[in-house]
Amino acid sequence: MGASYRAACRSRSQAEFIAKMGIVEEEADESLYWMELLVESRLVRLEQLAPLMQEGDELVAMTVASIKTAKKNRRNRAR
Repeated sequence: MGASYRAACRSRSQAEFIAKMGIVEEEADESLYWMELLVESRLVRLEQLAPLMQEGDELVAMTVASIKTAKKNRRNRAR
C-alpha cells in the first residue's frame, strides 16, 4: 500500500493519480480482509489486531476522501 501511495504522489496527471489511489484503496481494504480472516479463523485474537484494523479503516477512509477530492477538483478544472 505504501509503495502504491508513493507512486500516486508521483503521478503525471490527475487521472493517473486517481487511478493509482484506487489501487491504494484496494490494497488497504485487502489488508483488512486478511486481518479479518485471521481473527475469524482464530489464528489471532481480535485484541491483537484491533489497533491495526482501526488504522486500516482510517487509511481506507482517508484514501476514499482523497479520491473524491481529486475527482471534484478534476471536474472543477474541466469547467
